[in-house]
Amino acid sequence: MLNYRLMNLNDIGAIVEIEQEAFTAPWSAEAFRNELTNNLFAKYMIMESDNDIIGYGGMWLIIDEAHVTNIAIRSQFQGMGYGRSLLSELMKTAHYLGARRMTLEVRVSNERAQSLYRKMGFSPSGVRPAYYSDNMEDALIMWADLVSEDDDHSEFAAASEGEQG
Repeated sequence: MLNYRLMNLNDIGAIVEIEQEAFTAPWSAEAFRNELTNNLFAKYMIMESDNDIIGYGGMWLIIDEAHVTNIAIRSQFQGMGYGRSLLSELMKTAHYLGARRMTLEVRVSNERAQSLYRKMGFSPSGVRPAYYSDNMEDALIMWADLVSEDDDHSEFAAASEGEQG
């Protein structure tokens, strides 16, 4: 059974491991510490299965827009629908917290992720040239309108609503 909850400082070690598995330019532990302690716009979610962290996602909520900062699933759990589930939970949470739209950047070469995002309602809207510092690859900018699924109030959304950053 999947469980979603707010990320806390004790999760950073596991999150950095997932970052290193998933990305060629992973975020550092300090970057996550800064997001959790200093960024009032940041909301980070953990996905657990049997009390093991198998993925996480983060976003910045600014007025009525949500910007996905990162989303990743442990390598052994990829291709099993968990990424879609996690993104869906992020989208529901963002909507619940007042966002009307969500945006993200994805490598132009990452067709697998782009396919998932399109299935989840994202559409391309532009390109950020040389966005990725590891190889200067362009990023495709994608946007989705957030719609209510019967105003589903997830546990994560309820916990996030009372949090001050």
